[in-house]
Amino acid sequence: MEFNFSDKANRFKPNIFNILNERKADMQARGKRVYDLFVGTPDFKPEKHVMDVVVEASKDPENYKYSLGDTKELIDSVKKWYARRYDVNLESNEIMSVAGSQEGFAHVAMTVCNPGDLVLVPNPGYPVFEMGPYLNDAEIDYYELDKDNHFMPALDRISEEKAKKAKMMIVSYPLNPTCTCADRDFYVKLMEFAKKYNILIVHDNAYSEIIYDGREGISFLSVPGAKEVGIEFNSLSKTYNLTGLRISFAVGNAEVIKKFKTIRSQFDYGTSYIVQKAAIAALDGPQEGVKKQCLEYQKRRDALCGGLNSIGWEVPYSEGTMFVWAPVPKGFETSDDFCMQMLENTGVLCTPGSAFGNLGEGYVRFALVLPVETIKEAVELIGQWLKKYYN
Repeated sequence: MEFNFSDKANRFKPNIFNILNERKADMQARGKRVYDLFVGTPDFKPEKHVMDVVVEASKDPENYKYSLGDTKELIDSVKKWYARRYDVNLESNEIMSVAGSQEGFAHVAMTVCNPGDLVLVPNPGYPVFEMGPYLNDAEIDYYELDKDNHFMPALDRISEEKAKKAKMMIVSYPLNPTCTCADRDFYVKLMEFAKKYNILIVHDNAYSEIIYDGREGISFLSVPGAKEVGIEFNSLSKTYNLTGLRISFAVGNAEVIKKFKTIRSQFDYGTSYIVQKAAIAALDGPQEGVKKQCLEYQKRRDALCGGLNSIGWEVPYSEGTMFVWAPVPKGFETSDDFCMQMLENTGVLCTPGSAFGNLGEGYVRFALVLPVETIKEAVELIGQWLKKYYN
């Protein structure tokens, strides 16, 4: 039988991710060591008190039923965490859980966009920022991020015509992949821009707890008036190493949250009670582990950025996120080509910047998911290879 697949299904082709994964598997099968700095999956363990709660919750048969929504205990935990962490007061009707921010961004455009409505997304940016609106038949346009403007949106360069047409704008700081952070003044300007043009701001705040050199992780909602124009996703995946449990929150404008809940109720029966209990334990429990983990990420950043700079590869120090955004060394045609050659010659695997939009070309992204000593080994191998390459 021959199937005619949808245009959307046919849009997604095997890409450099598949090719690099195949090469990685081939190298490992041949007994070669691979230093996997490719995907942002934390190698840290969840806190013991969170895992203990999961174990106990899994013993109760009642926790295997549909939840059909968020428990009062979970909502209260999110309220307390936002008040304690950002000095933001949330109401119960301003909070909902989602099955990870990836899922949330894949569906949020359904809430406000009809086919053809315009969504502004960053370039470079995390792929689902673009793919979510695309899957919901929205029209996509890009605001460009460049090094000269610290990879920040130049709001005054967005044309009046485009701003008036836009229904939604996706913003994310600290930003994966560029590893840059926004200050409070930017969020004030963003709020004013959104209010002027009646644009819903959707802010991804997944990395506010992985931020370096004494910077402040800021919530967009901490700006007065932000709730009138936006919502924010906040994830437990990277902060608490709960990636596989798929638990994040959309918080902010009550009207948007209400509609978003209605949309999600058509394809989801609510976050598992077991997962909700894990989230409560993480949010309410001791937070020393979060701070300790951030310091360890900073040590890894210093080992990678400092090490690469010491071998002559000028790489800026990441300001936040669990990544490093590095310009491709001279002499390589594309980021894909560089990543492939580096993997073959050193066993070090990272992500080509082209995966994050055409303006990501010329960069690569490293994930800080290996211990300091292992990162130092990888840097030494890169140094040896580049020395041979240029000589």
